[in-house]
Amino acid sequence: MDNTIAGIARALGQDVNALDLISQNVANMQTPGYLTRHLSRNFAAGLHQDAVLDLAAGALKHTGRALDLAVQGNAFFAIEVGEQTLLTRNGEFHIDDQGQLVTAAGHPVLGDNGPIKVSSTALRILPDGQIEDRGRIVDRLRLVAVSDPRELVAVGGGLYGYSGPTTSWNGAIQTGALEQANVDPGGEMVRLIEVTRHVQSLQHAMHAYDEALQTGINHLGDNN
Repeated sequence: MDNTIAGIARALGQDVNALDLISQNVANMQTPGYLTRHLSRNFAAGLHQDAVLDLAAGALKHTGRALDLAVQGNAFFAIEVGEQTLLTRNGEFHIDDQGQLVTAAGHPVLGDNGPIKVSSTALRILPDGQIEDRGRIVDRLRLVAVSDPRELVAVGGGLYGYSGPTTSWNGAIQTGALEQANVDPGGEMVRLIEVTRHVQSLQHAMHAYDEALQTGINHLGDNN
């Protein structure tokens, strides 16, 4: 493939990826704990761009529900999805029919001893993550403080895989509140406009290059 066409095609591919991330961010504006993703150029890899997470904390929405939890600090809740342990900042929990603390989607919330089981709905979550059930500490929320955010992999629905090192957590759990998505609608709109304009400029470049090729081919034909 011609180098010029290949370069334009790569740039268009990056723009498609950027538009996909923007659409995901906008679609998850109401998802508690969702972290914005955007493309960042990886200079070590030439023109390659990586999707990176914005780890800035979202605003807190006070709900008054005892099992709505917000993590303050650099940690994530650990949950069990199938046979995987995934991370989330979404603390919208409830107790299911089996007496397990689960997410809104029904995934078990993990404590130091595995999935958290309780004997009542009158739980008290302490700021350090300890779980008090009928006046007795029964477990502690497993809070994973990531030390290398680049190792976080978004898997959808505000859930993240992580295989990197961990560090100490110096925050607190706030009950009766949910962390909102950290999506900036204005910022996403600006990015959408920028990417759209870039796509249009690439289309113009492709059209101009095609016309130049046609002119060159016709010129060669005339000379023959």
